[in-house]
Amino acid sequence: MIIRIVKMTFAPAKTDHFLELFEAWKPRIRAFPGCRHLELLRDTASPDVFFTYSHWDSPEDLERYRTSDVFSEVWPTVKPLFAAPTEAWTLDRLQHLP
Repeated sequence: MIIRIVKMTFAPAKTDHFLELFEAWKPRIRAFPGCRHLELLRDTASPDVFFTYSHWDSPEDLERYRTSDVFSEVWPTVKPLFAAPTEAWTLDRLQHLP
C-alpha cells in the first residue's frame, strides 16, 4: 500500500467552487480500483490550502488513476482554480499506530 498526499492552494474566491466539485467527484475517485481511502483536509491557518490524503494498493493503481478518464476530467477542471503550483508526495507507510 502507498499513501498519496497532494497539497493544493486555491485562489480565495475559488475554494467554494472546488468544494462543490470535490463533493461530486469523491465517489468516483474513491470507487476507482485500487483506492482504499480518500480524505480532504483543510489547513487551519490557511483556509485556501487543501490536501487530499489517499491510500492506494500500489503505485501502479495510482498511476492508472492518474491516466484515467476520471482524472482527465478532474484535473483540467480544477487546475485553473489554483493560486500556486500543487505539491504531491507518494509515501510508503512504515508504521501505523492505531
